[in-house]
Amino acid sequence: MTYSTQIQQNWLENSPSLPCSLTQWGLILVEGSDAASFLQNQLTNSVLGLNRTLPGSIAQGYSGSRLVGYCNPRGRLLASAWLGLFPSAPDGEDRFALFISRDIAASTAKRLSMYVLRSKVKVTDLSASWSVAGLYGSAGITNSVKLDDQCLALRLPDVLVGSQSIARLLLAHSNEAPLQTQNSSDVLGIWNELEILSAIPRIVQATQEQFVPQMINFESVAGVDFKKGCYPGQEIVARSQYRGAIKRRLQLAHVIATEQDEQYALPGSELFHSNDPGQPAGMIVLSTKHPADSGRIDLQIECKLEALEGGEIHLGSATGPVLKVDSLPYPLIEI
Repeated sequence: MTYSTQIQQNWLENSPSLPCSLTQWGLILVEGSDAASFLQNQLTNSVLGLNRTLPGSIAQGYSGSRLVGYCNPRGRLLASAWLGLFPSAPDGEDRFALFISRDIAASTAKRLSMYVLRSKVKVTDLSASWSVAGLYGSAGITNSVKLDDQCLALRLPDVLVGSQSIARLLLAHSNEAPLQTQNSSDVLGIWNELEILSAIPRIVQATQEQFVPQMINFESVAGVDFKKGCYPGQEIVARSQYRGAIKRRLQLAHVIATEQDEQYALPGSELFHSNDPGQPAGMIVLSTKHPADSGRIDLQIECKLEALEGGEIHLGSATGPVLKVDSLPYPLIEI
């Protein structure tokens, strides 16, 4: 039995019965009769055609939930989020929920609100009054979890660990009627590790405006719809795709680091290549300590493709710890 298989079996056998609190996640609601057309003109992915997830149900699959990006006019990602359509009643108005990094929720909601103009749309950052939690386990998790009508639930893509997929759910609930959760550091550590292993990026404050979507594989994880029409930065994103200008990509990696080095293993920290130590070769997108190995930090990194061809990639400086690049769990889309 391999090391990864042992870890995978342990995670599934000891999967939590209660979701863990995810204080790093926030929630934005966009609601109103014009909400769909408004978001269609703002986000990298298509909003039209999303299935309505009724109270007590789980948004899942591409028809029910989508990864979306929000770019500035230069095509750089200001935010990423998981989007679902959650009307408060079967015949209610559209109400879209954006599960987003909490540290950028307020600024993202404020920026979106600037473009509402005369549209019948209301944008609200609920990160202070709602809480987000995460639950992982076997594929049957969607059948075993019990949801009340006030809970918003979205299933993220499964993560392959060893030979088996692990399912993940994001859950949001008002603090006035809180969801029963746990604050286990062990469970949270596994949740964070699964997010890294998914190789699906999440923009945080430290990485805002750093990446065109393709630089972190956004189009390869179904976060960009190239047929949907205009949105901020759309021309630059399209040009990057069809003119072969993608020279940087998201990779998985890990590093064995000391406590002193851990300060450099944070989102936004720069990476340096041994063949060109004078300028950064990339940046950390997300990171977490490995839940079963205290000396290991697992990373999502963005780096130059040429940096993968030879030499060493160092963390934090040209003399920092050496990264080991790991395999991606999906193929990259190439035009």
